[in-house]
Amino acid sequence: MVVVSDTSPLSNLAIIGRLALLPEQFGEVWIPPAVVRELDALRSSSAQTALSESIQRGWLMQVPLPSSAPFPDELRGLDPGETEALRLALSAKTNAVLMDEKEGRQCAASLGIPTIGVIGILIFARRTGSISSLRGEIEKLRRDAGFFVDKGLETRVLAMVAE
Repeated sequence: MVVVSDTSPLSNLAIIGRLALLPEQFGEVWIPPAVVRELDALRSSSAQTALSESIQRGWLMQVPLPSSAPFPDELRGLDPGETEALRLALSAKTNAVLMDEKEGRQCAASLGIPTIGVIGILIFARRTGSISSLRGEIEKLRRDAGFFVDKGLETRVLAMVAE
C-alpha cells in the first residue's frame, strides 16, 4: 500500500519516536515538496534525524508533484503541505492520505480521498501489538509534540482498544 503524507503525522510520530510504525502499516509513504520543506523546518533534531534516516532507508520517499496534478477548487485556503499532499494523492491515485488537520481531512473527504490521522495510526499499532499502550502514546503526543487530542475522542479510542 502506498500513502501520501502531510507534515503533521510525520512530524508528530518522529517527535515521539514512533515513525517506524508507518512502514509497518503502509510500506511506502510519499511526500511532496511542500511537505519536505515543512519537515525541514522542524526544531527537533531527533525528529529531523529520524526523518532523514527514513528517507535513506527508502520507505519515506520525496515525490515531485507532477505538472499535470489536478488543483480542484476545494483545495483553496489549505496550507501548502496539505494542498500538495492532496494533489499528489489525486494524481497518483494512492490508497490514502495521512493527515490530521480538520480542514484538510474535510477537503479530502469531499474529493473522495480516505484519510488516516496519527491517532488512527496509533490505534492500529495498539491492536497489532506494535505499541503496548495507546494512552501512553497520547500522553507523549501531548507532552512532547504539543499535539491536541480532544478528551472525548481520547475516551472513545481508549475504549476501542480496551484501555
